Amino acid sequence: MAANAREASFWDHLDELRKVLLRAFLVLVAVSAGLFFFKEFLFDGLILAPTRPDFFLYRALGINVQLNLVNIEVTAQFMTHIKVTFICAAILCCPYLLYETWGFIAPALYDHEKRSVRGAFLLSSVLFYLGLAIGYSLVLPLMVNFFQGYSVSASVVNTISLSSYMSMVYSTVLLFGLVFELPVLVALLSRLGIITREAMLRGWRYAVAAVIVLAALITPSGDPFSLMVVSIPLFLLYILSVFVCRREVAEV
Repeated sequence: MAANAREASFWDHLDELRKVLLRAFLVLVAVSAGLFFFKEFLFDGLILAPTRPDFFLYRALGINVQLNLVNIEVTAQFMTHIKVTFICAAILCCPYLLYETWGFIAPALYDHEKRSVRGAFLLSSVLFYLGLAIGYSLVLPLMVNFFQGYSVSASVVNTISLSSYMSMVYSTVLLFGLVFELPVLVALLSRLGIITREAMLRGWRYAVAAVIVLAALITPSGDPFSLMVVSIPLFLLYILSVFVCRREVAEV
């Protein structure tokens, strides 16, 4: 188990790491190559869906959004196709990549450490996908709705490029996926003794203020409904972080 893993030499570990990275790379390339031929689904059915008025959130809220994108660079559409394909492949392969990571580090762990790390891997995967879903289905459409109609002057017409829209998609959706890893980070800091549940409970007022500020930055429209839609999942994330955080150990 852990003792046997330590008997392996440095070069044995390096060789095993090389095999893990090679397998992960090959799987990622294979999935990327497969997704490359599903361009219509990736773009018309997924990436560009929030630019059309039939997107489910717009129908539910009665919002009329029609964003016509243009391409102003020669290679932008092809490079966007490749980039989106690779990012989607990485997202789909995330469970497998975590499985390979787990297979590499598990032999060096004791049983109680394995249970903790396995739970952290599972929680991080679920939260990552949940963050992506919320970023895509709620936050991104609200931002599109705001920016498509915003202008500094009536004489300035919005002509939004594909590259500009894709930058917003990347920053919004992937950012929410990473933000939702907060409970895992808190659990790690808690195990290191850096933060405790009591400290997080005492700071709930600051957390509420931080959530509102972050929601206001993410949804620049500033209307109460948008702020509420973004703030609620962020605050629930904070509550989950409190639950996964350890209590203070009473001094004897």
